[in-house]
Amino acid sequence: GFILEDQNLPFMVSLTIMLMIAGLEGVTTILGMGLSNLIEALIPDFDLDVDMDADLDNPDITSHGLLSKTFGWFRMGQVPFLIILIAFLTIFGLFGLILQSILLKISGYMFPALIASGIALALTLPVLRVSTGIIARVMPKDETEAVSEKNFIGRVAVITLGRAEKNKPAQAKLKDKYGTTHY
Repeated sequence: GFILEDQNLPFMVSLTIMLMIAGLEGVTTILGMGLSNLIEALIPDFDLDVDMDADLDNPDITSHGLLSKTFGWFRMGQVPFLIILIAFLTIFGLFGLILQSILLKISGYMFPALIASGIALALTLPVLRVSTGIIARVMPKDETEAVSEKNFIGRVAVITLGRAEKNKPAQAKLKDKYGTTHY
């Protein structure tokens, strides 16, 4: 009965949406589409400057807007949006239910849904920041085997075309530490 109380509606909706997203992600992954890939493709890479006190005569090109700072604070770009959304919905829903449960046991009453949502949101945001930091550390990173030409200095190469002399370039072949051949 506690879960179905009107005061817990925002938290149950939050947890239900989280479960629906997780289920949809599972189904689309099995089908080879991946909901997270679709959502990431829809979210543009942007750097908004929403500075309301902007000096139009001397704009500060390096400043970032409130929206960009907020997204950065939640580590958007380091952690996929769908993971941040699921973490937010889960933390918000659980904090709200825990808050209402504690209050009900102590006083016999629960906060109205709007007040409880505000308190749960205030508790959720810093925990979400910490959570996305942990997730960012354990998320697999894009790895590349690209090497800089500076890594070629001092390596032995085999001349394949021409004759290497001063002011006479030649083509040479060498393999980097990953086994990739470079000319």
